[in-house]
Amino acid sequence: MPKLTHFKTNLPLLNYSSLMYWALMLFIWFFALSLRDLISTDEGRYADIAMEMLQTGDWITPRLNGLLYFEKPPLQYWASAISFALFGFNDFTARLWPGLTGFLTVIAVWFTAKRLWGSEEGEYAALVTVSCAWMFTNSHFLTLDMGVSFFLALSLCCFLLAQDAKESHQQAWWMRACWAAMAGATLSKGLIGLLIPGASLFFYSVINRDLKPWLRMQWISGLSIFLLLAAPWFYLVSVRNPEFAQFFFIHEHVERFLTTTHQHEGPLWFFIPDLLIGLLPWTSLLFVMLIAGWRKTDSDGDKNSAFNPKRFLIVWCGFIFVFFSVSGSKLPSYILPIFPALGLLIAPLLANYSALALKKHLAVPVLFGLLLCVIYPLRHLFDVGNLSPQIVQQLALCLSLAGLILLFGAGFAWRALHKHQTLFAVRGLAMASIIAFSVAAFGYDGYGQIKGSKTIVEKIAVEIKPETEIFSVGVYDHTFPYYLRRTVWLVDVAGEFEFGKNAEPAKWIPNKTEFIDRWQAAPSAVAMIAAGSYNEMTEKKLPMKILYQDSRRMVVAKP
Repeated sequence: MPKLTHFKTNLPLLNYSSLMYWALMLFIWFFALSLRDLISTDEGRYADIAMEMLQTGDWITPRLNGLLYFEKPPLQYWASAISFALFGFNDFTARLWPGLTGFLTVIAVWFTAKRLWGSEEGEYAALVTVSCAWMFTNSHFLTLDMGVSFFLALSLCCFLLAQDAKESHQQAWWMRACWAAMAGATLSKGLIGLLIPGASLFFYSVINRDLKPWLRMQWISGLSIFLLLAAPWFYLVSVRNPEFAQFFFIHEHVERFLTTTHQHEGPLWFFIPDLLIGLLPWTSLLFVMLIAGWRKTDSDGDKNSAFNPKRFLIVWCGFIFVFFSVSGSKLPSYILPIFPALGLLIAPLLANYSALALKKHLAVPVLFGLLLCVIYPLRHLFDVGNLSPQIVQQLALCLSLAGLILLFGAGFAWRALHKHQTLFAVRGLAMASIIAFSVAAFGYDGYGQIKGSKTIVEKIAVEIKPETEIFSVGVYDHTFPYYLRRTVWLVDVAGEFEFGKNAEPAKWIPNKTEFIDRWQAAPSAVAMIAAGSYNEMTEKKLPMKILYQDSRRMVVAKP
């Protein structure tokens, strides 16, 4: 491993150019929220639940397309519903909560690194975190993972600051803030809001033989804050819906971890590619950072008396990675809470690493940029299924353009490092990365449009009247109700609706025979159906006219 050399850039961190840089970063970050239409399934699902909360005024019981939906707690639904109320229904507003919590995570990481290690380390931590591929992607995609990751990162930062505090009252207030953040994480996605911080502290205490943090937990006031914030909703939803507790705690927590009932299984190495790709463009620093972070330094104090924040960060990352790797349910975004911790760990490494030694770490973004660049000229070699040439060309062109931007950023960083300007180099590569990710996201929109319903709803809007009955037959696009701004009748659709359909059987149509009767009786009707179902319906002499058709689905109206 190259020798670590304390090498400061002596650049002012809060001068005019720095403020302009972060203003531009902020603009790109939030502008990119509106570059794509919402797609099915996650984005449509979470936009629809929030929309229905606002429309019905029921802020306690979540519903998806009018049916009970207890898979996740409501904090993000509340935040998105408030966003819709303030700014209206649009793609930017729908993604505002993950975008906002993503950038707040960057601020929390900056503040924590600055307090722990210094101003330069604070900016490095922010730059790495804001430009990680997985942080950017999940901040611009409507799921619950960025929200829960923010509150977990906030709990982590507050805990680290509490251990670093010199005054007992400061220590107490940081720990109380940590408990409040854990409540936010619990209200965002469930018991992992307690499990991840608690298990990380347990394993750190065992590995480092340090029990002192347990004595600084502010148990009485902290638990009181946690329960005051988190418990009311769980109580109210359970009173209104007695079936909630069994479904949420057993089905959504115990069974999700121990079984493959949610059909998100994967091998033990499932998250390795996510970690390596998600850390781009800083991937090559991963192992150097882990080795340097685990070693004791003079600043860490006596190993038996001082809390070691770097080791705790490594234990935090290790527990999350192992926990979800052995889980029966795996999705790529599950390990997102690792990345703010990695941003904190990389910061002191960058601040103390030789600028010349950092040059070799530009090989990874250069290689990745080159791979992206060849996609457009070689686009004809890829198997793209039924995608139109226009969609393929747009996606390939934007990916190759993103590759060129990454190469430019790496070139800028190389030149800055050659002049021993590490901070300029990191700023340049970070800015190039988020611009490249934004361009790639724009290129994805053409493909995303066939996974969403915005274009469909625009085309069929003239057929939709207040009295029109709308059906979804054998296929369900989660963005369809959201862009319609109303629920639809489900016909022969199961999956995640199973619980809601069993609880409220009058709110869906179990088979196509009943659907045909409803269709014929309705004065005005529109249906989204699977592409292969059209012939079946015409054989039954169902009156229909085609409003829209693609490779996956059709939308028909009653003439």
